[in-house]
Amino acid sequence: MSAVSADEHRELMTAFPTGVAVVTGRDGRGTPHGMTCTSLTSVTLDPPTLLVCLHVRSGTLAAVRETGLFGVNLLHRHARRAAEVFSSARPGRFDVVPWRATVATGVPWLTEDAFALAECRLAHTVASGDHEVVLGEVVAACRRYEVPLLYVMREFGEWTGAVMPGPARPAPEARS
Repeated sequence: MSAVSADEHRELMTAFPTGVAVVTGRDGRGTPHGMTCTSLTSVTLDPPTLLVCLHVRSGTLAAVRETGLFGVNLLHRHARRAAEVFSSARPGRFDVVPWRATVATGVPWLTEDAFALAECRLAHTVASGDHEVVLGEVVAACRRYEVPLLYVMREFGEWTGAVMPGPARPAPEARS
């Protein structure tokens, strides 16, 4: 059995709907970095751990490795522009998307585009091809009820099912 091509694999995975997040971090100089990510999942509840997959040449991965901290901003249905900005090579991404550094870890929180934020401490990485699997222990989290932004068939969309809101968690304090 031969391996499928990268194009065949991409086509296969476009049929699987995912939520959209922007993974953020700050390097040792405090410069913010971020990238759109749809490779995100919970790993364990004890300790609370999630994983994201980041390209090996991304500035975001370099910042996460340097400081050991990152944020996972879950985007709401009206945040398509932020998803597109952070999936591009555009310089100055943080100049066009509102954000603040959180008090707990200092990671960038996309204040207007994220309905939830997980602040993570780097636990482990695993190299896999042109990406690294990044495991992070969640040290702080907040959430408000909003419809999430989805990505499927190379298009953005929104959840249309009936979902009852759960208890919200207050937004993190932010540094001015």
